[in-house]
Amino acid sequence: MSLQSTLKALSDPIRREILNLLKSGTMAAGDIAAHFDVTAAAVSRHLSVLRDADLIRDKREGKFIYYELNASVLEEILLWISELKGE
Repeated sequence: MSLQSTLKALSDPIRREILNLLKSGTMAAGDIAAHFDVTAAAVSRHLSVLRDADLIRDKREGKFIYYELNASVLEEILLWISELKGE
C-alpha cells in the first residue's frame, strides 16, 4: 500500500460511497453495483482501485465475489493525519 494510491482511491465520490456501504458489512459486487447509476463495469473498476489501494478485500464464493472493508489501512491514514496535525 502506498499513501498515493490510497489518497487517489479516496478522491472519487463513488469509491467513498462504496466504503460507506461496506462499513455495515460484507457485500456482493452486484449488491454494491445496485446502489449506483453507472454500469457494472464502472463499479467493477472502482472496486479494483479500492482493492489495489488495500482499502477493501475480496473473497470469491462460487460465482459471487464478496467485498469487505479493510479498516487497518484507514486507521494508518488517520494516524498519519493526526501526526501531521501535531496531535
